[in-house]
Amino acid sequence: MEASTANIEEIVKQVLANMAGGGTAVSPAGSGGQSSEIPKTARVAMLTGLEHYEIKEFPLPEVGDDDILVKVEGCGICGTDAHEFKRDPFGLIPVVLGHEGTGEIVKMGRNVKKDSAGRDLKLGDKVVTCMIFKDDPEITMFDLNKQNVGGADVYGLLPDDDVHFNGWFADYILIRGGSTVFNVSDLDLYSRILIEPCAVLIHAVERAKSTGILRFNSRVAVQGCGPIGLICIAILRTMGINNIVAVDGEQKRLDFARELGASQAVNFKEYKGIEALTEAVKESLGGHLADFAFQCTGSPAAHSNIYKFVRNGGGLCELGFFINGGDAAINPHFDICSKEITVVGSWVYTLRDYATTFDFLKSAKKIGLPIDKLITDTFPLDQINEGHRTNLAMTGLKIAIINE
Repeated sequence: MEASTANIEEIVKQVLANMAGGGTAVSPAGSGGQSSEIPKTARVAMLTGLEHYEIKEFPLPEVGDDDILVKVEGCGICGTDAHEFKRDPFGLIPVVLGHEGTGEIVKMGRNVKKDSAGRDLKLGDKVVTCMIFKDDPEITMFDLNKQNVGGADVYGLLPDDDVHFNGWFADYILIRGGSTVFNVSDLDLYSRILIEPCAVLIHAVERAKSTGILRFNSRVAVQGCGPIGLICIAILRTMGINNIVAVDGEQKRLDFARELGASQAVNFKEYKGIEALTEAVKESLGGHLADFAFQCTGSPAAHSNIYKFVRNGGGLCELGFFINGGDAAINPHFDICSKEITVVGSWVYTLRDYATTFDFLKSAKKIGLPIDKLITDTFPLDQINEGHRTNLAMTGLKIAIINE
């Protein structure tokens, strides 16, 4: 009887708290229904200077009627984070970074019912975010096709303010009304951390398909086997494209490219000059130049070279330059006009690409691609500086911050 009375008292306390605060507290999944106390304060990893994060503690903000409070489980370190860590090209310092994050809903406003794809949301669900809408009539919550995130803000790239919990490198993040959020409770933690970078490549492949050149039986060259290039290979393989050559200068990455679906691998360090490298790519594709190529590095020299790998009438998708990496030298006559190459650029992703990414991750696992092995190193939040230094050293692939 005493335990029953205690349970009733606890339920009454929660109801009164919800009436006062307009939100709902949650017990984490698997806690047996017992309430989990949300702390008054929590930590963020704030970049306060070049190559220096500080762990700071702030009061958790109020959760408004349209907001969601998420307990962060993990977040990948992106190349954009590396640029900001080293040089602050966006002028954001001080800032809480982290945009490849995921976590569990622990409190939500009374108006929150569905995610951005119309799927029900409830306490305990695992979620990711995509963008924060601005006052732009061309971007609407439920028209997932309109435009990419170039027209909106992204959590993890927001200037610091009185909320502070603006990025995923933290214990909690406050998802504000007007944001996008997706229920991804049917994906494991590593898959959820990989959603954002995978969406970049889903978008690139969709851009490539728009040329009408990339087909089921295409010969494809992927230049650059960092996380972006490796994910590109996995997506192409999941689509059923079998004839893929990976081009990179690190043998370990080329070996993993084969695990993710590349049929051939070319180490550019073994060849002197673009003519010899082009011949090696051609030989790896059975004596043919590529029907389509993806340029996945941030190197202007690599961009200049990749035209040589593509056949007359072929296609090229450039997606390696998310910041200004400098000019690339090409010869428009030989590289584009006389070969009639179709070139498309790719920039981030759309909401529709996010929805497609969830299915890609499930399909990749079904056919046995070891996509989770992309995450090679993990660090707790209080070791985030070491995590970023490991990322810059390029000794692994995808580095992630995993909350304990």
